[in-house]
Amino acid sequence: MQTIIKNNQVIDDHWVLLDTEAQLDEALNTEYAIVPLTLWQTHAQALQGRTQLGIWLEAGQAIEDISDDLAHFSVIALNFPGCNDGRHFSSARLLRERYAYRGEVRAIGDVLRDQLFFMQRCGFDAYVIRADRCPVDALKSLTELSVSYQAAYDQSLPLYRRRSA
Repeated sequence: MQTIIKNNQVIDDHWVLLDTEAQLDEALNTEYAIVPLTLWQTHAQALQGRTQLGIWLEAGQAIEDISDDLAHFSVIALNFPGCNDGRHFSSARLLRERYAYRGEVRAIGDVLRDQLFFMQRCGFDAYVIRADRCPVDALKSLTELSVSYQAAYDQSLPLYRRRSA
C-alpha cells in the first residue's frame, strides 16, 4: 500500500487509481476507486451509485467537464504530467472557489516537494509524491514558508491588507 500526504500528515492510501476504461468491472468492485474522466463519461450510470468514487483528470481536461457531477466524487485527482505543467493549479482553485467543492483534491503524477506549499495555497489537500521521493521529507515543505504575500484559496487577503487590519 502506498503512502500519501493528506491533511498535513503521511498516511496509508486506500484509493485505487484505475487508469484504463477496461477496468469498469474493477471500478464497480473496488471500495475506493478513482476512475479516469473517459471511464466516467462512458459509464456514469453504472458508477454514480457508489458511495466512494473518485475521478482523475489529465492536465488538458477541464474542471467544467465534471462541474455538474461533483457531488458524485469523494476525491478529485489532478494529474501533473511533468513538474513544469501547472495547469491544474488553476483547476484546484476553480474547484474550491467557483464550485465550492469540499471533498479531497489530490495531486498525482510528477508531484515534487517544492510544489506542495503552492499546491496547498490553491486548494489541494492530498499529494501522491513520486515513488523515488520520500513523503516524510516532502511533508516538511508545507511549513517551510511562514508568510505569503498574495491572496489565495488558503488566505483570502494579501499581506498588505492583513498588516493594515
